Amino acid sequence: MYLDTGILVKLLTPEPETAWFERELRGHALATSELALVEVKSALFAKERAGAINRTQRQRAEAKFAEMIESEVLQLVNLNNRVLHRATRVIEVCHPKVPIRSLDALHVASCDIANDFPLCTTDARMHAAAQAMHLPVFPETLPVKV
Repeated sequence: MYLDTGILVKLLTPEPETAWFERELRGHALATSELALVEVKSALFAKERAGAINRTQRQRAEAKFAEMIESEVLQLVNLNNRVLHRATRVIEVCHPKVPIRSLDALHVASCDIANDFPLCTTDARMHAAAQAMHLPVFPETLPVKV
């Protein structure tokens, strides 16, 4: 199962859907793009700036993320030329119906190339892009009911 950064952040910090995702993802092989190394850090700092978490919680979340990678609970998909080219294809396929952002296209492409299905996301654009690419998505519908 491929996790976008938003789902990773839900697993690392308390959010309304955290318990639901922890339960639903238990026992699955998990993967994400190397992009998450930067995106998770950025998201955690943003949550701290917004007052949603404090410095200690951010540091714990960073350590948990590092441990997930180190222990291979979370596999990282390499960001390489093949992924970059596939991401441009995602953007083309989605145009004009889905205004997919570049980093989201890279996640969809990484999931597709790695064959780590389904793509787990609550981002409406990424969800629509995956459907346009005929990729399995989890949860199948948005919003998630908790």
